[in-house]
Amino acid sequence: MNRNRRSKNRGAGKRVWDDRGSESVELAILLPVAMLVLAMLVVGARIALAGDRISGVAGIAAREASLARSAGAAELLATAAATEALTQRDLHCSDVLVLVDAAGFAGPPGAVGTVTVEVSCTVRFSDVGIEGLPGTRTLRDSATSPLDPARDVS
Repeated sequence: MNRNRRSKNRGAGKRVWDDRGSESVELAILLPVAMLVLAMLVVGARIALAGDRISGVAGIAAREASLARSAGAAELLATAAATEALTQRDLHCSDVLVLVDAAGFAGPPGAVGTVTVEVSCTVRFSDVGIEGLPGTRTLRDSATSPLDPARDVS
C-alpha cells in the first residue's frame, strides 16, 4: 500500500541506512568547535586592543622626563606619567616597570641630549580576554625625547 516506503534490506545481506538525523549529529560536533574558534578570535582581538592601549605611554613619559631638571627628577616624572597614562587608558597592569635612560642629563646645560623611556606592563588574560582565562602577557613601549636645552639655565 505505501509506495514511498522502501525496504532496508536490499540484495544479499546489505543494509541501506537513512540519512535522517545526520545533520543534527554534524551540528552537535561542529558547534563547539566553531564556538571555540570564535572565542579565540575574541581573545586575540582583546589582546591586540590592549597592546594598542600601551602604544604612546612611553612617549608621554619621555616628554615629561625631558622637562625635568635632573636625572632623578626625570625618573620620578616618567614613572608618574606612565602610571597615570596607563590608568587613563583603563589598562590594569599587575606589574609596571618604567626604565629611564637619563644619561643625557650628564652633559652641560644647553647641550643636546635625549632621554629614553621604556615601559613594560604585565596584564592577565582574564583582564583583557575572558574572565577566568589563565596566563599573562607583557606589553612594551619605548620612546626617546630631546632634553629641554634650558633645563639648568634658571
